[in-house]
Amino acid sequence: MSIVLVALGAAVGAPARYLTDHLLQGRHNSSFPWGTFAANVAGCALLGFLVALPAQGGLMKLAGTGFCGALTTYSTFGYETVRLARRGASTLAVLNVGASILAGLGAAYCGMAVAQALTG
Repeated sequence: MSIVLVALGAAVGAPARYLTDHLLQGRHNSSFPWGTFAANVAGCALLGFLVALPAQGGLMKLAGTGFCGALTTYSTFGYETVRLARRGASTLAVLNVGASILAGLGAAYCGMAVAQALTG
């Protein structure tokens, strides 16, 4: 049953990631990977929220591992950072790394804080 929950979550998370990237990147005339950045930060916030909930079970498999795992992407983050550096946009590459780490950690912390505030 666990694999089914993970697969169902991933079946929703992967299209959500694609749509996030497509919608955000199309709105910016920039080389910065806004779509990947937004998907990764949102996934960090949601995962932080989920892990702070008292009872997880199937919810963590479905939403945590499945949805967040498919929504977020370390491989694309790495590829886009290297691509920026190779194109001579080393400042954007460094900014992508720093902002992604700080925003991701901050989002996870905020997600956990929201869950703790809601559950007491």
